[in-house]
Amino acid sequence: MSQYPTSDWLRAGEVDELLQGAVRDDAKIRDVLHKARELKGLSLAEVATLCQIAAPQQIEELFATARSVKAQIYGQRMVLFAPLYISNVCGNECTYCAFRSSNKALPRVALKRAEIQSDTAELIRQGHKRLLLVAGEGYSAANGGFQYILDAIASVYDVTEASGNIRRLNVNLAPLEVDEFRQLKQAGIGTYQLFQESYHRNTYAAVHLSGKKRDFDWRASALDRAMQAGVDDVGMGLLLGLHDWRFELLSLMQHIGHLEQRFGVGCHTVSVPRIEPADSSALSMAPPAPVSDADFRKIIAILRLAVPYTGIILSTRESAPIRRECYALGVSQISAGSRTNPGGYSAGETGHQHAAGQFQLGDHRRLEEVVDELAQLGFIPSFCTACYRLGRTGRDFMDLAKPGLIRQKCDPNALTTFQEYLLDFAPQAVCSSGEDAIDRALEAMSARPRRTAERMLAKIRCGKRDVCC
Repeated sequence: MSQYPTSDWLRAGEVDELLQGAVRDDAKIRDVLHKARELKGLSLAEVATLCQIAAPQQIEELFATARSVKAQIYGQRMVLFAPLYISNVCGNECTYCAFRSSNKALPRVALKRAEIQSDTAELIRQGHKRLLLVAGEGYSAANGGFQYILDAIASVYDVTEASGNIRRLNVNLAPLEVDEFRQLKQAGIGTYQLFQESYHRNTYAAVHLSGKKRDFDWRASALDRAMQAGVDDVGMGLLLGLHDWRFELLSLMQHIGHLEQRFGVGCHTVSVPRIEPADSSALSMAPPAPVSDADFRKIIAILRLAVPYTGIILSTRESAPIRRECYALGVSQISAGSRTNPGGYSAGETGHQHAAGQFQLGDHRRLEEVVDELAQLGFIPSFCTACYRLGRTGRDFMDLAKPGLIRQKCDPNALTTFQEYLLDFAPQAVCSSGEDAIDRALEAMSARPRRTAERMLAKIRCGKRDVCC
């Protein structure tokens, strides 16, 4: 039995009752959508109502509302990052993952400092400013223990290229004790990210067969420990395909509500990856509860309305066409040019010792290709990390976000970091579409943020870098 709290905030019976009692009533659905436009979020019952949407007209009304809310809060900016896998050594047996302990065909790798820095340097040369460090739950005394993670973080921040450095490193790591979370905070991380994978206990037990991750409550209570330790920007997520997505979505909302009640602020980001094929994993080839493209788009839209100020992350698990469809529905952060194998950037797609990736990618495009598409679609690719470094995190961030004041800072910062990218990294064809996107964004701005943006852009064009407000 777990020594950690039994997550009494997670009430499966309530979720089941809400889903069973929800009806596909046009008037009720329109009432919920009307409330969503007030940008104050939705209750569990209201989310359950939206989960019932099926008719084409209802779906279009849902999508139209999501597009409106996304535009009001995030405008046209889209934050870009890349995952940095440093180790595929793992002691867990997760049946959907290529890194699981029983996969003897997988060469195990824990990158050394020089290798971590080589991958980091390559990502900097591509134009990245924000990374997500990822490691399997396999750091033990034999390979440096938790100090290995701290040393890896320092290694990333120590890299400086002629074209710049990594300004903020977020992390996706296994659950930690409170003291270890304090050390992560002191190491200068941005967001701590952890996915529960499934909130359905029986499903969770069926796919996590051994290792520390098998303890449901150890994992479910991790974000509490992180916030206790002062890590006030946390990210949560699901692995869609393990159990019915409606149950998982409402349970995710219970988790967000628990953090808001206990700490005064919920999660900073939500991720909703779908299971993708993974090396030697039969379950990944035939997920027990597959999520269709149509339902996936609904999930993105519902989340945007349910937690309007929370960032929604979409990874390169998804194909380019699906990603393109989801941008306007609610996604605010995307990865680009990703590799999910340790050493995959400096050693190419095969990675270190030909180690396989954690899962199969759906979008193999380079960063510059994704940037070019975003600009042509009217988005502003953003490499901004200002809020982390200026202390606008947790409740301080939400105090600016909820009244809509954060856009006065985010919009200019997005433009300046995009301008940096265009001047320092982009091919000529991308520069052309990018400059057009900047001009259109300036024209759409109100007077005050436009003046701020124009002053900042002038400094960037004169050679200054890392200009932010």
